[in-house]
Amino acid sequence: MKTNYKRLKLACYMVNVTMAFAGNISPILFLTIRSLYGVSYSLLGLLVVINFATQLTVDLIFSFFSHKFNIPAVVRTMPFLTVIGFLIFALVPTLAPQYAYVGIAIGTVISSAAAGLAEVLISPIVASIPSDDPDRQMSGLHAVYAWGAVGVVILGTLFLLAFGKQNWYILVLLFLLIPIISAVLFFSTNITCVHNAEKSSGIGSLLKKPALWASVVGIFLGGATEVTMAQWSSTYLENALGIDKVWGDVFGVAMFSVTLGLGRTLYAKIGKNITRVLLFGAIGAAACYFAAAVSDIAIVGLVACALTGLCASMMWPGSLVIATDRFAAGGVVVFALMAAGGDMGAAIVPQLVGVAADSAVQIPALQELAVSLSLTPDQLGLKIGMLIGMLFPLAAVPVYYMLHKHRIEK
Repeated sequence: MKTNYKRLKLACYMVNVTMAFAGNISPILFLTIRSLYGVSYSLLGLLVVINFATQLTVDLIFSFFSHKFNIPAVVRTMPFLTVIGFLIFALVPTLAPQYAYVGIAIGTVISSAAAGLAEVLISPIVASIPSDDPDRQMSGLHAVYAWGAVGVVILGTLFLLAFGKQNWYILVLLFLLIPIISAVLFFSTNITCVHNAEKSSGIGSLLKKPALWASVVGIFLGGATEVTMAQWSSTYLENALGIDKVWGDVFGVAMFSVTLGLGRTLYAKIGKNITRVLLFGAIGAAACYFAAAVSDIAIVGLVACALTGLCASMMWPGSLVIATDRFAAGGVVVFALMAAGGDMGAAIVPQLVGVAADSAVQIPALQELAVSLSLTPDQLGLKIGMLIGMLFPLAAVPVYYMLHKHRIEK
């Protein structure tokens, strides 16, 4: 079977749309799950940890044992894992509400395993497709994820508004069509072979490279910056700023995804000097987090949440571009290490926000502080969470400055 590059590229794009759904559906449903099944903020935040911890586990396995896998077979398996995960996620809470959280968690594990495989393998597949500018092609792949997130937020919000939160599971079932289509596309073309390091022989030398670790730290901080706002902005805008869910989701969360996609699309079209883009993006993201946390003005919160997407848009894919440019010989191993760094940041920091939100309700001193500031404990906790989120793009500034100062541009 010959490789149909257009079909292969479309299949990879469809996988990224599926990843966008898997990564964004839980936060859209946070308050729905909380109201229907009585799940705490900490457990809701734990779903994010489960998602990215599962992906991280897959990343680490591929970092050291990628040579033992049949890559095309694994790629073709991904969509079926996604379907199984989504089915469990949607049907267990509906058929057995007393086990709702267990079903949601198990479904998240399975679909996240598929997402972890996709994260490690889809990027090198796209990188192997002939192109005049592979870096911009990589940015375009990540832009698809962002635009997919826009669609998930808007369609999810409108679906819940039109059909009621009790029918949320139908939305998940409808989305099964996307991984099914990607499965058909993968089976109808040869999958481009990606470079795979010989066993683990090259890993030792890779791990001695300071620039690789700087890139891993950069993608860790980028993942933390992007995913924290993506996961919590809906709840923050509604509970902390009192914005109606529909308007908060559409003009805050969806606009975050729009600006995220816009930033990546612009770089895919005209981008250059990635290290400078990362440096200024981190500064802007920190400022946006701070503005969202301290302001009580709804429009300021909306704009700050939205603009965080633009500022953070290249922090994840840009770090990946730097690493793959400098360490192309590492093949799948480099992609796996970078994916592990990004997933670790995306797993840890959103959970810290959930813990902060719950702590203001549970700690008497913070309850008193909330009263003195004319806030509810929920509002204060979420604002503290946003300030915690700000620390990560702030920490990225010196990392990206180092990468910029010692850059090796193409």
